[in-house]
This record gives sequence, structure tokens and C-alpha cells, in this order.
Amino acid sequence: MPELRPGMFARLFTEIDRDAQLKTRTVVSRLADAVERQAKINASNGAHAYGTRTPARPGTGPAVISGTLRRSLTHTPVVFTGGGWESKVGTAPGATPPYGKSRTPANRYGMYLERGMLRNGAAYPFLLPAFRFGVTTVAPQLYQAVFRPGWPHL
Repeated sequence: MPELRPGMFARLFTEIDRDAQLKTRTVVSRLADAVERQAKINASNGAHAYGTRTPARPGTGPAVISGTLRRSLTHTPVVFTGGGWESKVGTAPGATPPYGKSRTPANRYGMYLERGMLRNGAAYPFLLPAFRFGVTTVAPQLYQAVFRPGWPHL
């Protein structure tokens, strides 16, 4: 048993906090990647030409027309905020489909699909199911993989 010296607890708790912060950032980064991948899968429910009937059903992900919506799905870099580490997954602004008169940007169109804000009011969600999959399935596995091996402070 080592002798307790002044500052030993402060140093130990600083090391524990630093290690936990780095591991948490890793978990959030990998989780954002997983949710983005799942959202892209969810936003690929069949395919159809512009102006033809969609094979997608309300409550499922949208069908691919040009692939612009799927390509616009991304996540922000992981940053530390007052509440902890954060990354946002969603549609990036700036991508516009190559068809139609309105030229609605993919981020707006994606929001309309997700929330059911289209003319018929049907929702074609792809982000919320991806988030739920990430939180319930991927996050526990990531946490266990990142924190358990070699984590001497538990």
C-alpha cells in the first residue's frame, strides 16, 4: 500500500476524469457513426423513378429517387458542451435533388418526411428509428467494449 501524500487524491481523480472523458468521446463518436449508417439504411426503402408511385409505406423509411437524401445524411464532429460530449446526426443542408420544380433542399425534405409534413400527412421516418436502434442496441455494446477492458477505476 503506497503512502498517502498531499495531492495524491487530486491527481488520481484528475486522471480518472481525463480517462473517462476520452472514453466517453470515443463512445459518442462511434455511436454517431452507427446511427448515421442505420439512418442511411432506413432511408433506402426500395427505389422508384421521380413521378412514379413509391414502394415505401407510411411508418417506414422513404424510397430512393435520386439518392440525394441518403447522401445528405451525416453527423457533426463530436464536441464538448456544458452537458457533456455531443454529436448531431441528420440531413446536411445544401444538397438539392436533381428533379422537380420546387428544388426543396434535402435537409428540408428529410424533415418533412420524418415528421409527416407532406400533403398527405404520412410520415416516413428514418432518423428516429435509427436513433432508437443506436440507443438500445449499439450504445450498450459500445459502452461495454470501451469502458470494461482495462478500466481500472470501477
